Amino acid sequence: MPIMQVFLLEGRTDEQKARLISALTEAAVESIGAPRETVRVIITEMPKTHFGIGGKTAAERKR
Repeated sequence: MPIMQVFLLEGRTDEQKARLISALTEAAVESIGAPRETVRVIITEMPKTHFGIGGKTAAERKR
C-alpha cells in the first residue's frame, strides 16, 4: 500500500487538491503497478507563516 505525503502552503482550492490526489494515485498505479484502491495520499497544509525560505516566511516573500 503506497502512502504519499504532500506538504503544501495553504491557499489551494479543494478542486486543485482533488486533482493532485487523482494525479498522484494515477502515477503510483502506472509506475509501480499499485492497485488503485490501495493508494493513500495525505495532504498537509501549512500556513505561509510556518514555512521559511532564505530566512523569511513565505508570507513575507508573498508566496
